[in-house]
Amino acid sequence: MPGARPAAAVTFDLWHTLVYLSPDAEEAYMNGQLDLAAEVLDDAPVRPGASRLSRAGLREEFRTVYAEAVSASQQGVSVPPAAQLVAAAQRTGRDARPEAYLERLGRLVSTTDFQLGPGAISTVRAVRRDGWRTAVISNTVGEPGATLRPILSRLGFDDVVEEWVFSDELPWTKPEPRIFRSALDRLGVDPGNAVHVGDGWSDIEGARRSRMRAGILYTGLQRYGAQYQRLFLPAGWASPEAEHRIGTLDEVPELARRLLGPSPPT
Repeated sequence: MPGARPAAAVTFDLWHTLVYLSPDAEEAYMNGQLDLAAEVLDDAPVRPGASRLSRAGLREEFRTVYAEAVSASQQGVSVPPAAQLVAAAQRTGRDARPEAYLERLGRLVSTTDFQLGPGAISTVRAVRRDGWRTAVISNTVGEPGATLRPILSRLGFDDVVEEWVFSDELPWTKPEPRIFRSALDRLGVDPGNAVHVGDGWSDIEGARRSRMRAGILYTGLQRYGAQYQRLFLPAGWASPEAEHRIGTLDEVPELARRLLGPSPPT
């Protein structure tokens, strides 16, 4: 209607922002991903002339591919789990099916006890009640977003998150601006009318590159497993320069009001 305020949005990171694993559980989970990939490679037919690597050797080859996928994600390029398995199979001379890895990976995800971040549901609900649009933007390097959706539904996000944007379903990862703009396009919100909340450099830098109103660094769940820390958080990535820092998610609604102006009409 004439004179109506434009739509505005608050977007959120997923890992270590809305959901998390304890450091020990996260370490076990990531090791489980490597073990499953090694099993699939070990079960696959070996191509003529290929080396017959041990399962430990196959695990190490996949670990290298996984690390390369993480490195690509830090440059904004998505290398989904299926593509990682294909790359490892090519390197080791196996005729492995990525579908077999995704099936086993789905079982691992479904049996992992992901935890709700403190105040996650109530914060996103408060943002929605204030009239802001909401989306989650997640770099899903280790698992497909499709395997996470049922878990996130069970955790209670269906009623408060409008759009889920998973990097394995797109060519991009954070901090590439196009993944942020994909989320905002779905919400019908201009970047200048949006803020993003996340726990690391790719969240803050991605919001900046996307010309969002602000990136908000959330430090309340910056407790990482050793492997996650080593792969996903190079020096300084967990403590980037950020004008806005919060220790609890409960601070988000008031900060959103201050950054975005009065709540839009509902």
